Amino acid sequence: MSLSKFESMLKTNNVYFFDLVEFEEIIVHYLDVGKHSLARKAVKLGMEQHPTSVDLKLLQIELLIFENKLEEATLLVNRLEVVSPKNDEVFIQKATILSKRGTHLEAIKNLEKALVFSDDKADIWSLIGMEYLYLDDYDNARLNFIKCIEVDFEDYSSLYNVVYCFDMQENHEQAITYLNSYVDKNPYCEVAWHQLGRQYFTLNMYKEALTSFDYSVLIDESFIGGYLEKAKTLEALNRFEEAIDNYLISLELDDPTAFAYTRVGECYERLGKTEIAIRYYKKAVHEDPLLDKSWLLLTNLYYDQKEYQKAAYYIGKALKIDDANPMYWQKYSDIHLKLNFFEETVKGYKKCIELGDIDLEVFTALSDVQLFLGDFNDALKTVFDAQKIYKDFAELEYRLAGLFFILNKENYGRGHLINGMKIDYEYHIIIKELYPTVFDNVKIQQLLKNYKKAIE
Repeated sequence: MSLSKFESMLKTNNVYFFDLVEFEEIIVHYLDVGKHSLARKAVKLGMEQHPTSVDLKLLQIELLIFENKLEEATLLVNRLEVVSPKNDEVFIQKATILSKRGTHLEAIKNLEKALVFSDDKADIWSLIGMEYLYLDDYDNARLNFIKCIEVDFEDYSSLYNVVYCFDMQENHEQAITYLNSYVDKNPYCEVAWHQLGRQYFTLNMYKEALTSFDYSVLIDESFIGGYLEKAKTLEALNRFEEAIDNYLISLELDDPTAFAYTRVGECYERLGKTEIAIRYYKKAVHEDPLLDKSWLLLTNLYYDQKEYQKAAYYIGKALKIDDANPMYWQKYSDIHLKLNFFEETVKGYKKCIELGDIDLEVFTALSDVQLFLGDFNDALKTVFDAQKIYKDFAELEYRLAGLFFILNKENYGRGHLINGMKIDYEYHIIIKELYPTVFDNVKIQQLLKNYKKAIE
Protein backbone atom coordinates (compact mmCIF):
# COMPACT_ATOMS: atom_id res chain seq x y z
CA MET A 1 0.00 0.00 0.00
CA SER A 2 2.73 2.49 1.02
CA LEU A 3 4.77 1.55 -2.10
CA SER A 4 1.92 2.25 -4.54
CA LYS A 5 1.12 5.45 -2.63
CA PHE A 6 4.77 6.58 -2.98
CA GLU A 7 4.92 5.82 -6.73
CA SER A 8 1.56 7.57 -7.23
CA MET A 9 2.98 10.61 -5.46
CA LEU A 10 6.00 10.67 -7.81
CA LYS A 11 3.70 10.65 -10.86
CA THR A 12 1.44 13.45 -9.61
CA ASN A 13 4.09 15.62 -7.91
CA ASN A 14 1.89 15.69 -4.80
CA VAL A 15 3.67 15.29 -1.46
CA TYR A 16 2.24 12.74 0.96
CA PHE A 17 3.31 12.04 4.51
CA PHE A 18 4.77 8.62 5.35
CA ASP A 19 5.67 7.41 8.77
CA LEU A 20 9.21 6.22 9.50
CA VAL A 21 8.47 2.50 9.11
CA GLU A 22 6.83 3.09 5.73
CA PHE A 23 9.88 4.97 4.47
CA GLU A 24 12.20 2.20 5.66
CA GLU A 25 10.08 -0.45 3.87
CA ILE A 26 10.02 1.61 0.65
CA ILE A 27 13.78 2.26 0.64
CA VAL A 28 14.70 -1.36 1.49
CA HIS A 29 12.38 -2.59 -1.28
CA TYR A 30 14.03 -0.37 -3.90
CA LEU A 31 17.52 -1.34 -2.72
CA ASP A 32 16.61 -5.04 -2.89
CA VAL A 33 15.26 -4.79 -6.47
CA GLY A 34 18.13 -2.58 -7.62
CA LYS A 35 16.09 0.59 -8.26
CA HIS A 36 18.61 2.92 -6.69
CA SER A 37 17.35 6.15 -8.22
CA LEU A 38 13.94 5.55 -6.60
CA ALA A 39 15.66 4.58 -3.34
CA ARG A 40 17.55 7.89 -3.51
CA LYS A 41 14.29 9.84 -3.93
CA ALA A 42 12.73 7.99 -1.02
CA VAL A 43 15.76 8.71 1.18
CA LYS A 44 15.66 12.42 0.25
CA LEU A 45 11.93 12.73 1.02
CA GLY A 46 12.27 10.62 4.15
CA MET A 47 15.06 12.83 5.52
CA GLU A 48 12.93 15.91 4.83
CA GLN A 49 10.00 14.44 6.80
CA HIS A 50 12.09 12.69 9.52
CA PRO A 51 15.39 14.64 9.73
CA THR A 52 16.51 13.09 13.04
CA SER A 53 15.96 9.44 12.09
CA VAL A 54 19.12 7.36 12.60
CA ASP A 55 17.65 4.42 10.66
CA LEU A 56 17.03 6.57 7.58
CA LYS A 57 20.54 7.97 7.80
CA LEU A 58 21.89 4.42 7.93
CA LEU A 59 19.94 3.58 4.77
CA GLN A 60 21.33 6.77 3.20
CA ILE A 61 24.86 5.57 4.06
CA GLU A 62 24.10 2.16 2.55
CA LEU A 63 23.04 3.85 -0.68
CA LEU A 64 26.18 6.04 -0.73
CA ILE A 65 28.37 2.96 -0.25
CA PHE A 66 26.64 1.22 -3.15
CA GLU A 67 27.27 4.26 -5.34
CA ASN A 68 30.93 4.17 -4.20
CA LYS A 69 30.67 7.64 -2.61
CA LEU A 70 32.89 6.52 0.24
CA GLU A 71 34.09 9.93 1.40
CA GLU A 72 30.52 11.18 1.78
CA ALA A 73 29.48 7.94 3.47
CA THR A 74 32.44 8.18 5.90
CA LEU A 75 31.56 11.75 6.94
CA LEU A 76 27.95 10.79 7.54
CA VAL A 77 28.74 7.61 9.51
CA ASN A 78 31.27 9.46 11.71
CA ARG A 79 28.60 12.05 12.57
CA LEU A 80 26.15 9.27 13.28
CA GLU A 81 28.59 7.55 15.66
CA VAL A 82 28.65 10.71 17.80
CA VAL A 83 24.84 10.79 17.91
CA SER A 84 24.35 7.04 18.37
CA PRO A 85 27.56 5.53 19.85
CA LYS A 86 25.96 2.23 20.84
CA ASN A 87 24.25 1.44 17.57
CA ASP A 88 25.66 -1.76 16.09
CA GLU A 89 24.52 -0.80 12.57
CA VAL A 90 26.75 2.30 12.68
CA PHE A 91 29.84 0.12 13.24
CA ILE A 92 28.69 -2.37 10.60
CA GLN A 93 28.45 0.43 8.02
CA LYS A 94 31.85 1.76 9.10
CA ALA A 95 33.25 -1.75 8.58
CA THR A 96 31.64 -1.97 5.15
CA ILE A 97 33.33 1.28 4.08
CA LEU A 98 36.71 0.14 5.44
CA SER A 99 36.32 -3.23 3.70
CA LYS A 100 35.60 -1.51 0.36
CA ARG A 101 38.82 0.44 0.87
CA GLY A 102 40.75 -2.79 1.48
CA THR A 103 41.53 -2.11 5.16
CA HIS A 104 40.10 -5.39 6.38
CA LEU A 105 41.74 -5.45 9.83
CA GLU A 106 40.18 -2.08 10.62
CA ALA A 107 36.86 -3.41 9.34
CA ILE A 108 37.17 -6.37 11.74
CA LYS A 109 37.83 -4.02 14.68
CA ASN A 110 34.62 -2.14 13.94
CA LEU A 111 32.65 -5.36 13.57
CA GLU A 112 33.96 -6.48 16.94
CA LYS A 113 32.63 -3.19 18.38
CA ALA A 114 29.29 -3.94 16.75
CA LEU A 115 29.24 -7.32 18.50
CA VAL A 116 29.18 -5.58 21.88
CA PHE A 117 25.91 -3.80 21.08
CA SER A 118 24.19 -6.38 18.86
CA ASP A 119 21.50 -8.87 19.78
CA ASP A 120 21.99 -10.72 16.48
CA LYS A 121 25.63 -11.73 16.74
CA ALA A 122 25.50 -14.44 14.06
CA ASP A 123 25.21 -11.92 11.21
CA ILE A 124 28.22 -10.04 12.52
CA TRP A 125 30.29 -13.21 12.97
CA SER A 126 29.50 -13.99 9.34
CA LEU A 127 30.73 -10.54 8.28
CA ILE A 128 33.90 -10.98 10.36
CA GLY A 129 34.42 -14.37 8.72
CA MET A 130 34.20 -12.78 5.27
CA GLU A 131 36.77 -10.11 6.24
CA TYR A 132 39.18 -12.85 7.35
CA LEU A 133 38.59 -14.60 4.03
CA TYR A 134 39.68 -11.42 2.22
CA LEU A 135 42.89 -11.63 4.28
CA ASP A 136 43.34 -15.35 3.43
CA ASP A 137 43.24 -16.00 7.19
CA TYR A 138 41.29 -19.24 6.93
CA ASP A 139 41.68 -20.28 10.58
CA ASN A 140 40.00 -17.16 11.95
CA ALA A 141 37.44 -17.11 9.14
CA ARG A 142 36.47 -20.70 9.90
CA LEU A 143 36.15 -20.05 13.64
CA ASN A 144 33.71 -17.21 13.02
CA PHE A 145 31.60 -19.19 10.56
CA ILE A 146 31.48 -22.07 13.07
CA LYS A 147 30.06 -19.65 15.65
CA CYS A 148 27.25 -18.83 13.19
CA ILE A 149 26.45 -22.53 12.81
CA GLU A 150 26.39 -23.05 16.57
CA VAL A 151 23.63 -20.44 16.74
CA ASP A 152 21.73 -21.80 13.72
CA PHE A 153 22.44 -25.35 12.56
CA GLU A 154 20.63 -24.65 9.28
CA ASP A 155 22.94 -21.78 8.32
CA TYR A 156 24.15 -23.61 5.21
CA SER A 157 25.92 -20.56 3.84
CA SER A 158 28.24 -20.60 6.86
CA LEU A 159 28.61 -24.37 6.56
CA TYR A 160 29.79 -23.99 2.96
CA ASN A 161 32.24 -21.32 4.10
CA VAL A 162 33.64 -23.56 6.84
CA VAL A 163 34.24 -26.31 4.28
CA TYR A 164 35.73 -23.76 1.87
CA CYS A 165 38.27 -22.77 4.54
CA PHE A 166 39.24 -26.41 5.09
CA ASP A 167 39.55 -26.88 1.31
CA MET A 168 41.79 -23.84 0.87
CA GLN A 169 44.13 -25.21 3.54
CA GLU A 170 43.81 -28.74 2.12
CA ASN A 171 42.80 -29.90 5.61
CA HIS A 172 40.47 -32.59 4.31
CA GLU A 173 40.89 -34.87 7.32
CA GLN A 174 39.91 -32.02 9.67
CA ALA A 175 36.96 -31.21 7.40
CA ILE A 176 35.81 -34.84 7.68
CA THR A 177 36.09 -34.71 11.47
CA TYR A 178 34.08 -31.49 11.64
CA LEU A 179 31.40 -32.65 9.20
CA ASN A 180 31.00 -35.98 10.98
CA SER A 181 30.43 -34.12 14.26
CA TYR A 182 27.94 -31.89 12.45
CA VAL A 183 25.87 -34.77 11.04
CA ASP A 184 25.89 -36.42 14.46
CA LYS A 185 23.92 -33.39 15.67
CA ASN A 186 21.99 -32.71 12.46
CA PRO A 187 21.70 -36.10 10.70
CA TYR A 188 19.03 -35.05 8.20
CA CYS A 189 21.12 -32.35 6.53
CA GLU A 190 21.69 -33.38 2.90
CA VAL A 191 24.10 -30.46 2.40
CA ALA A 192 26.43 -31.71 5.14
CA TRP A 193 26.38 -35.31 3.83
CA HIS A 194 27.11 -33.97 0.34
CA GLN A 195 30.08 -31.92 1.60
CA LEU A 196 31.32 -34.89 3.64
CA GLY A 197 31.21 -37.06 0.53
CA ARG A 198 33.25 -34.48 -1.40
CA GLN A 199 35.97 -34.58 1.25
CA TYR A 200 36.13 -38.38 1.17
CA PHE A 201 36.24 -38.29 -2.64
CA THR A 202 39.19 -35.86 -2.57
CA LEU A 203 41.09 -38.35 -0.39
CA ASN A 204 40.17 -41.23 -2.77
CA MET A 205 38.06 -42.81 -0.01
CA TYR A 206 35.40 -43.75 -2.53
CA LYS A 207 33.38 -46.22 -0.45
CA GLU A 208 32.97 -43.67 2.35
CA ALA A 209 32.15 -40.98 -0.22
CA LEU A 210 29.49 -43.21 -1.77
CA THR A 211 27.85 -43.80 1.61
CA SER A 212 27.74 -40.03 2.26
CA PHE A 213 26.21 -39.26 -1.15
CA ASP A 214 23.69 -42.07 -0.62
CA TYR A 215 22.53 -40.36 2.57
CA SER A 216 22.30 -36.98 0.83
CA VAL A 217 19.90 -38.29 -1.84
CA LEU A 218 17.93 -40.40 0.63
CA ILE A 219 17.24 -37.24 2.64
CA ASP A 220 16.39 -35.21 -0.46
CA GLU A 221 15.37 -37.29 -3.47
CA SER A 222 15.55 -34.21 -5.70
CA PHE A 223 19.13 -33.25 -4.70
CA ILE A 224 20.81 -33.02 -8.11
CA GLY A 225 24.28 -32.32 -6.68
CA GLY A 226 24.07 -35.48 -4.63
CA TYR A 227 23.26 -37.64 -7.68
CA LEU A 228 26.04 -36.07 -9.75
CA GLU A 229 28.66 -36.62 -7.06
CA LYS A 230 27.37 -40.14 -6.41
CA ALA A 231 27.70 -40.88 -10.13
CA LYS A 232 31.28 -39.56 -10.20
CA THR A 233 32.13 -41.77 -7.23
CA LEU A 234 30.61 -44.83 -8.89
CA GLU A 235 32.76 -44.06 -11.94
CA ALA A 236 35.84 -44.00 -9.71
CA LEU A 237 34.79 -47.45 -8.43
CA ASN A 238 34.40 -48.67 -12.05
CA ARG A 239 30.68 -49.23 -11.48
CA PHE A 240 29.74 -47.57 -14.75
CA GLU A 241 26.22 -48.92 -15.17
CA GLU A 242 25.21 -47.53 -11.76
CA ALA A 243 26.98 -44.25 -12.53
CA ILE A 244 24.91 -43.93 -15.72
CA ASP A 245 21.69 -44.52 -13.75
CA ASN A 246 22.55 -41.66 -11.38
CA TYR A 247 23.51 -39.27 -14.17
CA LEU A 248 20.21 -40.04 -15.87
CA ILE A 249 18.32 -39.29 -12.63
CA SER A 250 20.00 -35.88 -12.50
CA LEU A 251 18.91 -35.27 -16.11
CA GLU A 252 15.32 -36.10 -15.21
CA LEU A 253 15.30 -33.76 -12.21
CA ASP A 254 16.28 -30.63 -14.08
CA ASP A 255 16.97 -29.28 -17.54
CA PRO A 256 19.52 -31.48 -19.31
CA THR A 257 23.15 -30.39 -19.11
CA ALA A 258 26.01 -31.02 -21.52
CA PHE A 259 28.16 -32.05 -18.54
CA ALA A 260 25.84 -34.92 -17.57
CA TYR A 261 25.44 -36.09 -21.19
CA THR A 262 29.22 -36.10 -21.58
CA ARG A 263 29.74 -38.13 -18.41
CA VAL A 264 27.12 -40.66 -19.51
CA GLY A 265 28.94 -40.94 -22.85
CA GLU A 266 32.26 -41.52 -21.11
CA CYS A 267 30.73 -44.28 -18.97
CA TYR A 268 29.37 -46.03 -22.07
CA GLU A 269 32.76 -45.65 -23.73
CA ARG A 270 34.42 -47.32 -20.75
CA LEU A 271 31.89 -50.14 -21.10
CA GLY A 272 32.92 -50.55 -24.73
CA LYS A 273 29.55 -49.35 -26.03
CA THR A 274 30.95 -46.82 -28.46
CA GLU A 275 27.80 -46.25 -30.52
CA ILE A 276 25.79 -45.29 -27.44
CA ALA A 277 28.73 -43.15 -26.23
CA ILE A 278 28.71 -41.26 -29.55
CA ARG A 279 24.97 -40.70 -29.20
CA TYR A 280 25.42 -39.05 -25.80
CA TYR A 281 28.41 -36.98 -26.90
CA LYS A 282 26.28 -35.66 -29.76
CA LYS A 283 23.52 -34.82 -27.26
CA ALA A 284 26.13 -32.92 -25.23
CA VAL A 285 27.29 -30.79 -28.17
CA HIS A 286 23.68 -30.18 -29.18
CA GLU A 287 22.97 -28.94 -25.64
CA ASP A 288 26.13 -26.84 -25.51
CA PRO A 289 27.90 -26.36 -28.88
CA LEU A 290 30.72 -24.51 -27.09
CA LEU A 291 31.72 -27.51 -24.96
CA ASP A 292 35.00 -28.35 -26.70
CA LYS A 293 35.65 -31.39 -24.48
CA SER A 294 32.72 -33.25 -26.06
CA TRP A 295 33.93 -32.42 -29.58
CA LEU A 296 37.34 -33.82 -28.61
CA LEU A 297 35.80 -37.01 -27.19
CA LEU A 298 33.96 -37.52 -30.48
CA THR A 299 37.23 -36.89 -32.32
CA ASN A 300 39.09 -39.49 -30.27
CA LEU A 301 36.38 -42.13 -30.72
CA TYR A 302 36.32 -41.76 -34.49
CA TYR A 303 40.14 -41.66 -34.59
CA ASP A 304 40.32 -44.95 -32.65
CA GLN A 305 37.80 -46.43 -35.12
CA LYS A 306 40.04 -45.22 -37.99
CA GLU A 307 37.26 -43.00 -39.32
CA TYR A 308 39.69 -40.17 -39.95
CA GLN A 309 37.42 -37.97 -42.06
CA LYS A 310 34.88 -37.78 -39.24
CA ALA A 311 37.68 -37.26 -36.73
CA ALA A 312 38.96 -34.32 -38.83
CA TYR A 313 35.47 -32.79 -38.87
CA TYR A 314 35.10 -32.96 -35.08
CA ILE A 315 38.61 -31.71 -34.26
CA GLY A 316 37.79 -28.75 -36.50
CA LYS A 317 34.76 -28.05 -34.30
CA ALA A 318 36.92 -28.16 -31.16
CA LEU A 319 39.47 -25.78 -32.70
CA LYS A 320 36.76 -23.27 -33.60
CA ILE A 321 36.00 -23.04 -29.88
CA ASP A 322 39.61 -23.06 -28.63
CA ASP A 323 42.27 -22.56 -31.28
CA ALA A 324 44.90 -21.82 -28.63
CA ASN A 325 44.95 -25.38 -27.30
CA PRO A 326 48.15 -27.16 -28.47
CA MET A 327 46.68 -30.59 -27.61
CA TYR A 328 43.94 -29.99 -30.18
CA TRP A 329 46.47 -28.98 -32.84
CA GLN A 330 48.53 -32.10 -32.17
CA LYS A 331 45.42 -34.23 -32.65
CA TYR A 332 44.67 -32.19 -35.80
CA SER A 333 48.13 -33.11 -37.15
CA ASP A 334 47.85 -36.77 -36.17
CA ILE A 335 44.54 -37.05 -38.03
CA HIS A 336 45.72 -35.24 -41.16
CA LEU A 337 48.86 -37.37 -41.24
CA LYS A 338 46.63 -40.45 -41.38
CA LEU A 339 44.73 -38.80 -44.25
CA ASN A 340 48.02 -38.04 -46.06
CA PHE A 341 47.25 -34.31 -45.94
CA PHE A 342 50.85 -33.38 -45.23
CA GLU A 343 50.63 -29.59 -45.57
CA GLU A 344 47.83 -29.57 -42.98
CA THR A 345 49.94 -31.85 -40.78
CA VAL A 346 52.85 -29.38 -40.93
CA LYS A 347 50.47 -26.49 -40.15
CA GLY A 348 49.21 -28.29 -37.03
CA TYR A 349 52.64 -29.18 -35.64
CA LYS A 350 53.92 -25.63 -36.24
CA LYS A 351 50.89 -24.29 -34.38
CA CYS A 352 51.69 -26.61 -31.45
CA ILE A 353 55.19 -25.16 -31.17
CA GLU A 354 53.89 -21.59 -31.52
CA LEU A 355 51.53 -22.26 -28.61
CA GLY A 356 54.32 -23.55 -26.37
CA ASP A 357 54.10 -27.31 -26.91
CA ILE A 358 57.83 -28.02 -27.08
CA ASP A 359 57.57 -31.78 -26.67
CA LEU A 360 60.42 -33.55 -28.49
CA GLU A 361 57.92 -35.73 -30.36
CA VAL A 362 56.30 -32.64 -31.89
CA PHE A 363 59.64 -31.41 -33.27
CA THR A 364 60.62 -34.82 -34.64
CA ALA A 365 57.18 -35.45 -36.17
CA LEU A 366 57.27 -32.03 -37.87
CA SER A 367 60.79 -32.52 -39.23
CA ASP A 368 59.91 -36.02 -40.52
CA VAL A 369 56.90 -34.69 -42.46
CA GLN A 370 59.01 -31.83 -43.86
CA LEU A 371 61.58 -34.43 -44.93
CA PHE A 372 58.84 -36.46 -46.67
CA LEU A 373 57.71 -33.31 -48.51
CA GLY A 374 61.29 -32.65 -49.63
CA ASP A 375 61.55 -29.45 -47.55
CA PHE A 376 65.02 -30.40 -46.33
CA ASN A 377 66.10 -26.95 -45.16
CA ASP A 378 62.84 -26.52 -43.23
CA ALA A 379 63.37 -29.93 -41.63
CA LEU A 380 66.95 -28.94 -40.72
CA LYS A 381 65.73 -25.72 -39.09
CA THR A 382 63.10 -27.63 -37.09
CA VAL A 383 65.71 -30.07 -35.73
CA PHE A 384 68.07 -27.22 -34.84
CA ASP A 385 65.20 -25.47 -33.00
CA ALA A 386 64.63 -28.68 -31.06
CA GLN A 387 68.33 -28.95 -30.25
CA LYS A 388 68.24 -25.56 -28.51
CA ILE A 389 65.99 -27.22 -25.92
CA TYR A 390 67.09 -30.88 -26.05
CA LYS A 391 70.88 -31.21 -25.80
CA ASP A 392 72.63 -34.50 -26.62
CA PHE A 393 69.59 -36.41 -27.89
CA ALA A 394 70.27 -39.25 -30.32
CA GLU A 395 66.89 -38.65 -32.02
CA LEU A 396 68.10 -35.23 -33.15
CA GLU A 397 71.73 -36.06 -33.95
CA TYR A 398 70.81 -38.90 -36.34
CA ARG A 399 68.21 -36.71 -38.07
CA LEU A 400 70.76 -33.93 -38.53
CA ALA A 401 73.23 -36.48 -39.90
CA GLY A 402 70.72 -37.76 -42.46
CA LEU A 403 69.66 -34.28 -43.55
CA PHE A 404 73.23 -33.03 -43.99
CA PHE A 405 74.13 -36.09 -46.08
CA ILE A 406 71.06 -35.46 -48.27
CA LEU A 407 72.19 -31.83 -48.67
CA ASN A 408 75.68 -33.09 -49.65
CA LYS A 409 77.32 -31.62 -46.57
CA GLU A 410 79.14 -34.80 -45.63
CA ASN A 411 81.51 -33.32 -43.04
CA TYR A 412 78.58 -31.95 -40.99
CA GLY A 413 76.69 -35.19 -41.51
CA ARG A 414 79.62 -37.31 -40.33
CA GLY A 415 80.04 -35.17 -37.22
CA HIS A 416 76.40 -35.52 -36.21
CA LEU A 417 76.44 -39.25 -36.99
CA ILE A 418 79.39 -39.72 -34.62
CA ASN A 419 77.59 -37.65 -31.96
CA GLY A 420 74.49 -39.84 -32.34
CA MET A 421 76.51 -43.06 -32.02
CA LYS A 422 78.21 -41.75 -28.88
CA ILE A 423 74.81 -41.09 -27.27
CA ASP A 424 73.03 -44.29 -28.40
CA TYR A 425 74.62 -46.51 -31.03
CA GLU A 426 71.62 -48.83 -31.42
CA TYR A 427 69.33 -45.92 -32.32
CA HIS A 428 71.16 -45.50 -35.65
CA ILE A 429 68.41 -47.69 -37.10
CA ILE A 430 66.38 -44.46 -37.45
CA ILE A 431 68.62 -43.54 -40.40
CA LYS A 432 67.53 -46.70 -42.20
CA GLU A 433 63.86 -45.83 -41.57
CA LEU A 434 64.00 -42.14 -42.50
CA TYR A 435 66.97 -41.87 -44.89
CA PRO A 436 67.35 -45.27 -46.62
CA THR A 437 69.61 -43.92 -49.40
CA VAL A 438 71.91 -42.37 -46.82
CA PHE A 439 71.95 -45.63 -44.81
CA ASP A 440 72.95 -47.61 -47.91
CA ASN A 441 75.90 -45.27 -48.54
CA VAL A 442 79.13 -47.32 -48.37
CA LYS A 443 80.89 -44.63 -46.30
CA ILE A 444 78.06 -44.63 -43.76
CA GLN A 445 78.08 -48.43 -43.48
CA GLN A 446 81.83 -48.40 -42.94
CA LEU A 447 81.58 -45.68 -40.29
CA LEU A 448 78.88 -47.65 -38.43
CA LYS A 449 80.99 -50.87 -38.55
CA ASN A 450 84.16 -49.13 -37.42
CA TYR A 451 82.43 -47.50 -34.48
CA LYS A 452 80.83 -50.78 -33.40
CA LYS A 453 84.22 -52.51 -33.39
CA ALA A 454 85.67 -49.67 -31.35
CA ILE A 455 83.07 -50.01 -28.60
CA GLU A 456 83.06 -53.82 -28.43
